[in-house]
Amino acid sequence: MSRIDKKQAILDTALTLFVSQGFYATSTASIAKQAGVATGTLFHHFPSKEALINHLYLSIKQEFADAIQSKISQKGELKKDAQNLWLVAIDWAMDNPLKQEFFQQYSMSPSIASKVRQQAMNSILGFMGQLIKQGQKAGVLADYPLSLMLESCHGQYLAATRYFIDNPTSWKNEEYKRSSFAMFWNAMKA
Repeated sequence: MSRIDKKQAILDTALTLFVSQGFYATSTASIAKQAGVATGTLFHHFPSKEALINHLYLSIKQEFADAIQSKISQKGELKKDAQNLWLVAIDWAMDNPLKQEFFQQYSMSPSIASKVRQQAMNSILGFMGQLIKQGQKAGVLADYPLSLMLESCHGQYLAATRYFIDNPTSWKNEEYKRSSFAMFWNAMKA
């Protein structure tokens, strides 16, 4: 197994174990064993379990952002652009249930360092902030502090995806899709 393959095996195993057992109940030794690598190899890539979870969080957030940005199209009509972004984001969650479950458990958790969560919000998901600023400038979105707006959007996303993961047939229902976006939009509009 190459060095890159070992690192990916560690990340994949950590994802599965953190979701199924929790961060504190998952030992680095169990991650290494199930990944088929030596514990020293794990620590070569990640100096601590905290570094591992932070890296995992940022890499999945980046994957999420890349997937969304590759599928959204900016038409210049803020509400339609926001709706497209919302639907694409929830589609990603439905297509990646293990990674979304990780977000459900760790996005608001003290297991992820505050500075890491801020990095994900500001740099990786920066396009969300730009969309909000655009809406505020146009007077379409409420003029609340951007960081608070981003956290609120994130919380609404987590609530909606929790519902749809627990009730997957609802995501196929157009009324539920429209309703989920309407609740999201109405919480932000001016």
